[in-house]
Amino acid sequence: MNPRAKKTNDKLVGLAKEVLGEVNKGRNPTVEVPTRTLANVHFDEKKRVIRLGKDKQERSFFNVSQAKKFMQTFLVSAAIKEHLLESGKTTSIRDLFYMTKHSLGDTRQNTFEDQDESDPIIEDLEVTVDALREELHLFAKNRGALVGEITIVDSGDVIDCRRMGFGGYSIPSIVEEEVIQFRKVDAKFILLVEKDAVFRRLNEDKFWREHKCVLLHSEGQPARGIRRLVHRMHNELKLPLYVMVDNDPWGFYIYSVVKQGSINLAYESMRMAVPKARFIGLSSFDREKFQLPDSTLIKIDDSDISRAKQMLNYPWFQKKEWKKEIEHMLKSGVKLEIEALSAKGISFVTEEYLPKKLRDRDWLE
Repeated sequence: MNPRAKKTNDKLVGLAKEVLGEVNKGRNPTVEVPTRTLANVHFDEKKRVIRLGKDKQERSFFNVSQAKKFMQTFLVSAAIKEHLLESGKTTSIRDLFYMTKHSLGDTRQNTFEDQDESDPIIEDLEVTVDALREELHLFAKNRGALVGEITIVDSGDVIDCRRMGFGGYSIPSIVEEEVIQFRKVDAKFILLVEKDAVFRRLNEDKFWREHKCVLLHSEGQPARGIRRLVHRMHNELKLPLYVMVDNDPWGFYIYSVVKQGSINLAYESMRMAVPKARFIGLSSFDREKFQLPDSTLIKIDDSDISRAKQMLNYPWFQKKEWKKEIEHMLKSGVKLEIEALSAKGISFVTEEYLPKKLRDRDWLE
């Protein structure tokens, strides 16, 4: 095993030994699992990230309502240890579901009925032993792409991201140090864009070459692999991160997840969030600032209004600049997609919008 896999393996073995110790003492074996509920999530003002609280729930064997989950927890743990960590292999959470699903003895009772049962067990295990899903050797499908002024090593293969063509390097879900290493880095910053179409325009125009950056797209809400990768690049390479999303409440939320973390993955915020991330657009004020035509405007609907009002109550949107941003959207009653910039010219985003934003330091934090 590599050092990281051994560390994760030791955590799983330690968990099993604790339970076995209780069995040997004649006690009801119990596992304490941190509670992953909204009530146990808080915003850490000092670290500027969403974090999981200290509340825990017990999962014991001699409890009719908990016995199955107790068994499932150790079934999944054993499969990860024996089939993944010890062999140095990885697999998908779908594969793990089938690896651990079987009938119990001569009964018709299955260990798992469907993946909706096994996925939460994996998340419970992550937070219980304090290990990323990727450290458990579990992957999801690749999402997003990267190009730019950086060379990386992926599982021993040297990849020059300056030569990745129109589509870019496909970002894997497992991007830990033993898989991905950074080599020649000429980038001065990271630019993460929400839309594939915008990424392709910036890539075709070689924005990353002229402005010396690493360019990524997230296909909407960034997957864990993307968030973890930009976290690593920001912290290890000391590169500032700029995020470009649609001018609507959902775009703002994507930015906030990159910056503060998400409520659902609050237990991973310290290893995924980038508190110093900067929102570079689209801003609610860009319509006037860049004289975008009225034909590009989209009327906000009830769900947009409801979401925007919720955001005004979030601790991480309490800065006066952000309140002004969201309130302006509500007052104007319209929103904008990034592609609206194309109304000013196909390369307007590359040649004028982003260069001016960077030059004027026109961003929100």
